[in-house]
Amino acid sequence: MSDSTEHGAEETFISHLIELRDRLVKAVYGLAAACVVLMLWPGPSAIYDFLAQPMLASLPAGAKMIATGVISPFLVPMKVTLLLAFLLSLPWILYQAWAFIAPGLYTHEKRLIAPLVVSSSLLFLGGVAFCYFLVFGRVFKFINEFAPASISVAPDIENYLDFIMSMCLAFGVTFEVPVVVVVLVRMGLVSTDKLKAIRPYVIVGAFVIAAIVTPPDIVSQFSLALPMWLLYEIGLLVAPMFVRVTQAPESEQ
Repeated sequence: MSDSTEHGAEETFISHLIELRDRLVKAVYGLAAACVVLMLWPGPSAIYDFLAQPMLASLPAGAKMIATGVISPFLVPMKVTLLLAFLLSLPWILYQAWAFIAPGLYTHEKRLIAPLVVSSSLLFLGGVAFCYFLVFGRVFKFINEFAPASISVAPDIENYLDFIMSMCLAFGVTFEVPVVVVVLVRMGLVSTDKLKAIRPYVIVGAFVIAAIVTPPDIVSQFSLALPMWLLYEIGLLVAPMFVRVTQAPESEQ
C-alpha cells in the first residue's frame, strides 16, 4: 500500500470520527434543550404529579405519597424530568444516528433501516403510553383493594418511581416484538411458516415473560401478555411485505 493510499485512509477515518463527534454533540444539545424546556414548563413538580396520578387516583380520599429520603422530594422529580426529556428528544437522537450512517448505505439498505428505526421508536413510546394510560390505573386499583383496613396505604415516591420505570421499560421493550419478527425473517434466520408453527409456544412464553416482569396480579400479567401476542401476529403479517420492499435490486447485488 502506497503512502498516499495510507494517508487517504487515515484522513477518511479522521473525518468519520469528526462527523461522529459532531452528531453526538448535536444529540446532547437536543437532550439538553428538552431538559431546559421541561424545567421551565411545566416544571419537575408538575411532571411528577402527572406521573403519580394513576397511583393517587387509586388511594383513599385525601391520601398522599410519602418521601422517606432527605433529598427525595428534589431528586425524584428531577429524575422523572430527565427521563421525559430523553423520551421527547429520542427522535432527534435517532435522526443524528441515521444521518451518520445513511451516507454509507445502498438505497435498499436505507429502505431497510429507516422504517426499523422509526417503527422501533414509535412502538417503544406506544408501549410506555399503553402502560401509563391503560395499565397503571387498573393495576394500582386492583392492588390497593387488597389492602386491609388496618393498613394506611402511603407509597414512597422512590419506590414508586422504580416500579413505574421498570414497568414502562418492560412494556416498551416487549412492544418491539413486531420489529424482532421482521428482522428475523428479513435476515433469513427463520421463515414466517416456522414462526406460525411455533405460535402456541410463543403464547405460553408471552404469559411466562409477563409473570416475570410484572407484579403478581392477573390484571398486569394479562395486560402485557395479550398485547405481546397480538404484536407477534402483526409482525407475521408485516414481515413478508417488508422483505419484498427491501430486496436489493440486481444492480446492487
